[in-house]
Amino acid sequence: MAVRKVSTPAAVLSAARRTGLMIEGYCVKCKAKRPIADAVEEQMKNGRKAVKGKCPTCGAVMFKILGGKATVPVPPPANPSSAPVAAPAPTGSEPAPDPSQP
Repeated sequence: MAVRKVSTPAAVLSAARRTGLMIEGYCVKCKAKRPIADAVEEQMKNGRKAVKGKCPTCGAVMFKILGGKATVPVPPPANPSSAPVAAPAPTGSEPAPDPSQP
């Protein structure tokens, strides 16, 4: 049987589900490595992907960080030359112009 390397965290979970393999994690209650039952992929606050599920032996919650930050592509500006240019901010040595005087 050929071993296929999967690089992205989402691909790890989907490949495991497709092939029927379970993702293995460490159960703190059993103090042993066990397959994670009912695995669900989640995204943590810091953007990293993780798998959350239950220990098949004791039922404790298991959590495995898959690594790799989720990135959102930022689209480039449509036309940088037509972007509005803001007026320079007044410096501390010059008084701000009074709008009531012409």
